[in-house]
Amino acid sequence: MPVPRGVPKSGKVDPDLRLQYLIVLSGTEPLVWRRIRIPASYSFWDFHVAIQDAMGWLDSHLHEFRVLDPPSGVSVIVGSPDPDLSMDRSVTPEYTQFPIDYAESPQPIQYTYDFGDDWSHAVIFEGFEQSDSEVVAPELIAGAGACPLEDSGGAHHYAHIIRVLNDPSHPEYADFVEWAGGPIDPSAFSMSEVRFDDPDERWDRAHGPGAF
Repeated sequence: MPVPRGVPKSGKVDPDLRLQYLIVLSGTEPLVWRRIRIPASYSFWDFHVAIQDAMGWLDSHLHEFRVLDPPSGVSVIVGSPDPDLSMDRSVTPEYTQFPIDYAESPQPIQYTYDFGDDWSHAVIFEGFEQSDSEVVAPELIAGAGACPLEDSGGAHHYAHIIRVLNDPSHPEYADFVEWAGGPIDPSAFSMSEVRFDDPDERWDRAHGPGAF
Protein backbone atom coordinates (compact mmCIF):
# COMPACT_ATOMS: atom_id res chain seq x y z
CA MET A 1 0.00 0.00 0.00
CA PRO A 2 1.41 3.44 -0.89
CA VAL A 3 2.18 5.88 1.89
CA PRO A 4 -1.05 7.80 2.75
CA ARG A 5 0.37 11.16 1.71
CA GLY A 6 -0.94 14.63 2.41
CA VAL A 7 -0.47 17.71 0.26
CA PRO A 8 2.22 20.40 0.71
CA LYS A 9 0.90 23.70 2.03
CA SER A 10 2.90 25.37 -0.71
CA GLY A 11 0.70 23.69 -3.32
CA LYS A 12 1.78 22.04 -6.55
CA VAL A 13 5.50 21.26 -6.62
CA ASP A 14 7.75 21.49 -9.68
CA PRO A 15 8.77 17.86 -10.41
CA ASP A 16 12.32 19.02 -11.26
CA LEU A 17 12.80 20.98 -8.03
CA ARG A 18 15.16 19.58 -5.37
CA LEU A 19 15.89 20.61 -1.78
CA GLN A 20 19.52 20.42 -0.71
CA TYR A 21 20.42 19.55 2.89
CA LEU A 22 23.55 19.12 4.95
CA ILE A 23 23.10 16.38 7.58
CA VAL A 24 25.55 16.38 10.49
CA LEU A 25 25.61 13.64 13.14
CA SER A 26 26.25 15.37 16.46
CA GLY A 27 29.02 14.23 18.79
CA THR A 28 31.01 12.21 16.24
CA GLU A 29 34.79 12.39 15.80
CA PRO A 30 35.74 12.37 13.01
CA LEU A 31 32.56 14.19 12.06
CA VAL A 32 29.99 12.11 10.19
CA TRP A 33 28.07 14.16 7.63
CA ARG A 34 26.21 13.85 4.35
CA ARG A 35 24.97 16.33 1.75
CA ILE A 36 21.91 15.20 -0.17
CA ARG A 37 19.23 16.51 -2.48
CA ILE A 38 15.67 15.27 -2.27
CA PRO A 39 12.69 15.85 -4.55
CA ALA A 40 10.66 18.85 -3.38
CA SER A 41 7.57 16.61 -3.39
CA TYR A 42 8.99 14.45 -0.59
CA SER A 43 7.13 14.09 2.69
CA PHE A 44 8.99 13.78 5.98
CA TRP A 45 8.53 10.01 5.77
CA ASP A 46 10.31 10.01 2.41
CA PHE A 47 12.98 12.31 3.89
CA HIS A 48 13.46 9.92 6.82
CA VAL A 49 14.14 7.04 4.42
CA ALA A 50 16.62 9.16 2.46
CA ILE A 51 18.49 10.19 5.63
CA GLN A 52 18.68 6.60 6.85
CA ASP A 53 20.08 5.39 3.55
CA ALA A 54 22.53 8.26 3.10
CA MET A 55 23.88 7.88 6.63
CA GLY A 56 24.02 4.10 6.60
CA TRP A 57 21.54 3.40 9.39
CA LEU A 58 19.40 0.25 9.28
CA ASP A 59 16.07 1.88 10.20
CA SER A 60 15.50 -0.57 13.06
CA HIS A 61 14.52 1.99 15.72
CA LEU A 62 12.08 4.84 16.23
CA HIS A 63 12.81 8.32 14.93
CA GLU A 64 11.41 11.83 14.90
CA PHE A 65 11.93 15.28 13.39
CA ARG A 66 11.68 18.49 15.39
CA VAL A 67 10.95 21.44 13.14
CA LEU A 68 10.15 25.09 13.75
CA ASP A 69 6.93 26.16 12.07
CA PRO A 70 7.82 29.51 10.42
CA PRO A 71 4.37 31.19 10.70
CA SER A 72 3.78 30.32 14.36
CA GLY A 73 7.32 29.98 15.68
CA VAL A 74 6.22 26.79 17.45
CA SER A 75 8.39 23.67 17.52
CA VAL A 76 6.58 20.69 16.01
CA ILE A 77 7.40 16.98 16.43
CA VAL A 78 6.95 15.11 13.16
CA GLY A 79 7.20 11.34 13.08
CA SER A 80 5.32 8.07 13.29
CA PRO A 81 2.75 8.19 16.11
CA ASP A 82 3.36 5.31 18.54
CA PRO A 83 0.71 4.30 21.11
CA ASP A 84 3.44 2.85 23.35
CA LEU A 85 5.01 6.28 23.90
CA SER A 86 3.78 8.98 26.27
CA MET A 87 0.39 10.44 25.43
CA ASP A 88 1.85 13.84 26.36
CA ARG A 89 4.12 13.61 23.34
CA SER A 90 2.11 15.10 20.49
CA VAL A 91 3.36 13.82 17.15
CA THR A 92 2.23 15.03 13.74
CA PRO A 93 2.23 12.14 11.24
CA GLU A 94 5.24 12.50 8.97
CA TYR A 95 3.39 11.43 5.84
CA THR A 96 1.19 14.55 6.17
CA GLN A 97 4.08 17.03 6.46
CA PHE A 98 6.60 18.19 3.86
CA PRO A 99 10.13 19.60 4.26
CA ILE A 100 9.41 22.18 1.53
CA ASP A 101 6.90 23.86 3.86
CA TYR A 102 9.64 24.35 6.47
CA ALA A 103 12.47 25.30 4.10
CA GLU A 104 12.42 28.93 5.24
CA SER A 105 12.60 28.05 8.94
CA PRO A 106 15.40 30.00 10.69
CA GLN A 107 16.54 26.91 12.60
CA PRO A 108 17.94 23.57 11.38
CA ILE A 109 15.69 20.55 11.59
CA GLN A 110 16.61 18.14 14.37
CA TYR A 111 16.36 14.49 13.38
CA THR A 112 16.70 11.94 16.18
CA TYR A 113 17.15 8.24 15.53
CA ASP A 114 16.92 5.51 18.20
CA PHE A 115 15.41 7.02 21.35
CA GLY A 116 17.69 4.83 23.48
CA ASP A 117 20.99 5.85 21.87
CA ASP A 118 19.62 9.28 20.88
CA TRP A 119 21.56 9.83 17.69
CA SER A 120 20.91 13.52 16.99
CA HIS A 121 21.35 14.92 13.47
CA ALA A 122 21.36 18.61 12.54
CA VAL A 123 19.59 18.86 9.19
CA ILE A 124 20.45 22.16 7.55
CA PHE A 125 18.60 23.46 4.49
CA GLU A 126 21.09 24.81 1.94
CA GLY A 127 18.82 25.87 -0.89
CA PHE A 128 16.76 24.90 -3.90
CA GLU A 129 18.25 23.18 -6.93
CA GLN A 130 16.85 22.28 -10.34
CA SER A 131 17.51 18.79 -11.62
CA ASP A 132 17.72 17.69 -15.23
CA SER A 133 17.15 14.09 -14.16
CA GLU A 134 13.79 12.44 -14.78
CA VAL A 135 14.39 10.04 -11.89
CA VAL A 136 12.41 11.05 -8.81
CA ALA A 137 14.94 9.92 -6.23
CA PRO A 138 17.37 11.45 -3.72
CA GLU A 139 20.92 12.32 -4.73
CA LEU A 140 24.00 12.01 -2.56
CA ILE A 141 26.30 14.97 -3.26
CA ALA A 142 29.07 14.49 -0.70
CA GLY A 143 29.82 13.00 2.70
CA ALA A 144 32.43 11.80 5.14
CA GLY A 145 32.77 9.52 8.15
CA ALA A 146 31.50 6.01 8.79
CA CYS A 147 28.01 5.62 10.18
CA PRO A 148 28.21 4.29 13.76
CA LEU A 149 27.10 0.74 14.43
CA GLU A 150 23.50 0.20 15.44
CA ASP A 151 22.95 -0.23 19.20
CA SER A 152 26.40 1.15 20.02
CA GLY A 153 25.11 3.28 22.88
CA GLY A 154 25.13 6.78 21.41
CA ALA A 155 27.95 9.17 20.54
CA HIS A 156 29.82 8.99 23.86
CA HIS A 157 29.82 5.19 24.13
CA TYR A 158 30.60 4.75 20.45
CA ALA A 159 33.69 6.93 20.91
CA HIS A 160 34.69 4.63 23.78
CA ILE A 161 34.24 1.59 21.52
CA ILE A 162 36.54 3.14 18.90
CA ARG A 163 39.19 3.90 21.52
CA VAL A 164 39.10 0.34 22.83
CA LEU A 165 39.31 -1.17 19.34
CA ASN A 166 42.45 0.90 18.75
CA ASP A 167 44.08 -0.45 21.91
CA PRO A 168 44.68 -4.26 21.90
CA SER A 169 45.94 -4.02 25.49
CA HIS A 170 42.59 -2.71 26.75
CA PRO A 171 40.72 -5.24 28.97
CA GLU A 172 37.54 -4.83 26.88
CA TYR A 173 39.32 -5.25 23.54
CA ALA A 174 38.43 -8.90 22.90
CA ASP A 175 34.76 -8.41 23.83
CA PHE A 176 34.40 -5.35 21.60
CA VAL A 177 36.14 -7.02 18.65
CA GLU A 178 33.72 -9.93 18.95
CA TRP A 179 30.73 -7.59 19.23
CA ALA A 180 31.79 -5.32 16.35
CA GLY A 181 32.93 -8.18 14.15
CA GLY A 182 36.38 -6.68 13.73
CA PRO A 183 38.15 -3.32 13.70
CA ILE A 184 36.31 -0.10 12.77
CA ASP A 185 37.65 2.74 10.66
CA PRO A 186 35.50 5.72 11.78
CA SER A 187 36.65 7.80 8.79
CA ALA A 188 35.67 5.22 6.16
CA PHE A 189 32.88 6.23 3.79
CA SER A 190 32.19 5.30 0.17
CA MET A 191 29.59 7.29 -1.76
CA SER A 192 29.39 4.54 -4.36
CA GLU A 193 27.98 2.11 -1.80
CA VAL A 194 24.97 4.28 -0.91
CA ARG A 195 21.65 3.07 -2.28
CA PHE A 196 18.34 4.86 -1.75
CA ASP A 197 15.33 2.72 -1.00
CA ASP A 198 11.83 3.30 -2.34
CA PRO A 199 9.85 5.04 0.48
CA ASP A 200 6.66 3.16 -0.35
CA GLU A 201 8.43 -0.19 -0.12
CA ARG A 202 10.04 0.83 3.17
CA TRP A 203 6.61 1.89 4.45
CA ASP A 204 5.16 -1.56 3.78
CA ARG A 205 8.11 -3.23 5.53
CA ALA A 206 7.83 -0.92 8.53
CA HIS A 207 4.06 -0.78 8.94
CA GLY A 208 2.72 -3.67 6.91
CA PRO A 209 0.59 -3.52 3.75
CA GLY A 210 -2.70 -1.73 4.38
CA ALA A 211 -1.47 0.14 7.47
CA PHE A 212 -3.33 3.39 8.22
